[in-house]
Amino acid sequence: MKCFVAGLLTETNAFVNLPTSLEMFMRGHIPPGACPDGETPTAGAELLWAAKRRAAKGEFTLIEGSCFRATPAGITSREAYETMRDRILDELRAALPVDAVMLGLHGGMIAHGYPDPEGDLIARVRALAGKDCVIGVEFDPHCIVNDTRLDNSDVIVLYKEYPHTDTVEQANRVIDLVAAMVNGMRRPHASLFDCRQIDSYPTTGAAMRALVDRAKAIEADPAAGIVSISIVHGFIYGDTADLSTRVLVYAHDKARGEAVARELGAALVALRGQTASPLLSIDAAIDAGLAPRDAAKAGPVVIADPTDNSGGGAPSDNTGVLARLIARGVQNVATGPFWDPGAVQLCFDAGLGAVLPLRIGGKVAPTSGQPVDGVAEVIGLRRGAWQRFGPSRVECGDAAAVRIGGVDIVLTTQRVQAFSLEAFEQVGIDPRERRMLFVKSVNHFHAHFAPIASRVLYVDGGGPLQRDYAKVAWRNVRRPLWPLDADAAPALIR
Repeated sequence: MKCFVAGLLTETNAFVNLPTSLEMFMRGHIPPGACPDGETPTAGAELLWAAKRRAAKGEFTLIEGSCFRATPAGITSREAYETMRDRILDELRAALPVDAVMLGLHGGMIAHGYPDPEGDLIARVRALAGKDCVIGVEFDPHCIVNDTRLDNSDVIVLYKEYPHTDTVEQANRVIDLVAAMVNGMRRPHASLFDCRQIDSYPTTGAAMRALVDRAKAIEADPAAGIVSISIVHGFIYGDTADLSTRVLVYAHDKARGEAVARELGAALVALRGQTASPLLSIDAAIDAGLAPRDAAKAGPVVIADPTDNSGGGAPSDNTGVLARLIARGVQNVATGPFWDPGAVQLCFDAGLGAVLPLRIGGKVAPTSGQPVDGVAEVIGLRRGAWQRFGPSRVECGDAAAVRIGGVDIVLTTQRVQAFSLEAFEQVGIDPRERRMLFVKSVNHFHAHFAPIASRVLYVDGGGPLQRDYAKVAWRNVRRPLWPLDADAAPALIR
C-alpha cells in the first residue's frame, strides 16, 4: 500500500477580531519529511506521526505531505487557505499514483470565500487521486460533518474524548480502516443523524462519559456490525449552515447503521441542557475558592474560565478575574496563561527577580477588559515553553511569571490555553501549592488539573466566548436549532 498523508488544522471563531493568516499557520508547519520521530507527537500532527511509525514497521509505503496548524482564531484569509491547499495538492500530485490518502484535519475551519474549506480540500483530493483511491480523514469532534465531506471520502473518524486524549488512538483507527479497505474490505455506508442542537459536551461529565462509553462498546462488539461511530459536537462559534450536533455511523448494513445513529442521536437529544457546567460570577468563584474546605480534600480549587479560552478563538487577554483577585487582595493564587507578548518581553529584559511597573492584558477587544497595571516581581522565565495536550506536545512560545500582591500570573508570547501543569511549572509555579488556580480553558485543562484539585469550578470571566447562545450574532446557522429554538426537531439526514 502506498499512502499519502497530510494535515491542515485550525478552528475558526466567526465572531472574534483575530484574523488567521498564513504566517500563523507557518509557525506550526511541518514540511514533508520533518515530522518528529520521538515518542511524543506534535499537536495537530498525530495522524502523520502515527502513520510514520507504522510505515517504519513495514506496514505500508508512506509519502509525507505538509502538515499545517494554527491556534484557533478568527476567519482564515483566502490567501492562507489557498496557499496551503495548493501545496498539499501539489505534493499529492507528485506522489501519484497512490492507493490511499489520509488527511488529519480539524473540521471546524472557515476561510474568506470558503465556508467549508475542508470539504473543498477533500473534494479536490478525490478529483486528483481518483475514485479507486481510499480516502480516510481524522477530525476533531468540534467540526462539521456534511454531504460534501462524506461524498468525497471513504471514512471519517473523530476523536471521541473531550479533553482530546485519544488523538493518536483515533489516528490509528483511521489507518486500520483505510488499510482494510485497500486490502479488500468493502467500503462502509455512512449514516448521519442531526440532533439540531448545539452545546458543550465534555466527556469528563457523567452524562457524556456514559454516552461515549456506550458508543465505544457498540463499536467494539463484532456482533453489532458497526465499523465506526463518531459524535460530532460541532464548534459553537463556527457560524456555518451545517453547525449542529450530529452522530456519524459507518456500517456495511445501511439499515443497521441508521438504527445506531438514531439510537445515539436520541440519547444526545435527551441530554439537552445537561452536559455543560454552570458558570459562577467572578466574585462567587473567588468566594468558593476562599471557603473552608474539607480536610480530606487536598489540593487547590481549580476554576476554569471558558469565556477567554484560546482554544475557542479567544485572545486570552481578558483581565476580569485578574482585576478582582488583585482588588480583593487574594493570596496564594495563580492564574493564566495570558497572551501578552509585550509584557513577556519586558520581563525578559528586566530579568529574573526584577521588580517593575507592568501593564497586563486588556489589549485586543472590549471583551478583553481594561489593562491591569501593577508593580510586578518577575518570578519565572522560560524560552520555548510547552505543555502536554493529551498524548501530544503544544508549543507556548516564551513564557514569564510575575507576582502582583498575592497573585502569580503566567504570560506567554503565543496564544495557548491551560492544558497541563507545565503551564505553571515551567515558570517556577507549583500549582499544587496554590489555594486557587484560575485557568483559561473550557475543558482540556481537566485531564491534568482535575487529579490535583480539591474542587473544579467554572467562572464567567466576561471574555468573548459567550455562553448564552441566544446572545451570539448568528448569521449563517440553519434554524431551527436548540437552544435558540424550542421546536428544533432531530432527524436522520443521511
